[in-house]
Formats: sequence, C-alpha cells, structure tokens
Amino acid sequence: MSETTTLGEKIARFRALRGLSLRATAASAGVSSSFLSQVENDLANPSVASLRRIAAALGVSPAVLLESKTGHTRGVLRAVDRAQHPLAGAVKYVISEPPLRNLEIYSGTFEPNGSTGDVPYAHGDSQEFLIVVSGTITLRLGDEDYVMHRNDSIEYLSSTPHRIRNESEAPAEVLWITSPPTERITTRTTTRTREQMQET
Repeated sequence: MSETTTLGEKIARFRALRGLSLRATAASAGVSSSFLSQVENDLANPSVASLRRIAAALGVSPAVLLESKTGHTRGVLRAVDRAQHPLAGAVKYVISEPPLRNLEIYSGTFEPNGSTGDVPYAHGDSQEFLIVVSGTITLRLGDEDYVMHRNDSIEYLSSTPHRIRNESEAPAEVLWITSPPTERITTRTTTRTREQMQET
C-alpha cells in the first residue's frame, strides 16, 4: 500500500476485507453511519476514542489503521498465536479469524492414536476439503473409511458425519477448508492475543 494512503481509505479497505456494511460497522463502533462515511471519505477526523472503537469494530488495533502499510491484509498470524482446540491426542488450530466471509480454515496435528473424538461429528451443510499435509490418517466418512497419505485430499459435505484418527506410528498433520463457514468450534486462545502482538 502507498504511504499516501489516508486513514479513511484504510478504514474502508479493512471494512471491505471483512465484508462488513457501513451501517453494521458504525453500529458496532458506536458512531453514526453518516459520520463513518465522512471519515472514510476524509471529510471528518475521528477522535482518539472514536478511532479506538472503529478499530475494535474492524478487529484491529488503532496502530494498524494509523500505519501506512498492510492495508490489504489483517497481518501475519504467527503459529504460536493461533487459537486452538485440544482433541483426543490431537490439536485443532484456527487459521481463519472472525469476522469470516466465504470460508474457514483449520489445521490439525494428530499424534499416533490421536483422533477428533470417539464418535463422528457433523456441522452445517457446507463444502469441506480435507488435505493431508504430512503423515497418514484414516477418515471415517459416513459408513466408509479412507486411508489418506501426504498430499492426498478429499471433498465432502460437512453434514456427513466424519471422524479422523491417526492409526499410524508417526504424527500427522491435516488442513480443513470449509465454505461457507459453519458454526465455529469453541477455542482456547493462546497467552498472547493478536491485539497484544500488534501493540508491542
């Protein structure tokens, strides 16, 4: 992004990136739609308090809006800062962060005998891709078992009961991509949040 990018342009671009309407963003920030529109068009300057609320509505820190770069992205999500959900001998990591638009992405690591749980689960009725990044896993999909190795992938509906188990003697890693997003799993956040990272 050019160093001449204005604050208003950055706010508008972040709002577009998140798929948020002007009205929804303004309501979340506690300002009027007309005021936010003026800010985005550089016809008004927000106070420090208003800027903090607008930044919070966009899911970024005020510093991100004030700096002159990375307006086209939410920034880097470091591996150590991913939210995570412990499973049975496995961990599921959240890669896509709210607010979500067209898809959600998770990664998972499975120790030998690790699994997503004792029974298959289903969620929503979306298109889901499972990609094996490393190792070997067994996917139970409906009444069928699929043994999958590194770089193998499979597509299915998330409404079909499914379960992953690592029946090998080595760790395995997978990637899930789901579109459109379904209800999110409960996650445990890491000790340092992204906002804390951005403010350091």
